[in-house]
Amino acid sequence: MALKANMKILVIDDMATMRKIIKNMLGQIGFTNIDEADDGATALPMIEGATASGEPYEFIVSDWNMPQMTGLELLKTLRASDQYKALPFLMITAEAEQGNVVIAVKAGVSNFIVKPFSAQVLKEKIDKIFNK
Repeated sequence: MALKANMKILVIDDMATMRKIIKNMLGQIGFTNIDEADDGATALPMIEGATASGEPYEFIVSDWNMPQMTGLELLKTLRASDQYKALPFLMITAEAEQGNVVIAVKAGVSNFIVKPFSAQVLKEKIDKIFNK
């Protein structure tokens, strides 16, 4: 999938401040069509609704640790569906533990980023996902 400025992106994090930071970074990189959700449980119906409306999300940026539905649970749910198994998914976490990276990779994550990170690191990860 080609990288385009108006690509529909969903940023998911239970902390409003972190969502704002990520949205600002995505804006710095040049993206303009960014929605946000505060949890995997909020995001899933948004993803399904966007697809049903004919304007599906093209990229998911999700935190790992969230109260209702974690990023990992959301990832596994999406990957279990034919409709979403190829949806690019970037996992963000404060957990730099190698075991978590392996778990996320096995679950089908497109790439992984550890907090704190810069807009440059975010751009590099996104480039890797879309220029495979």
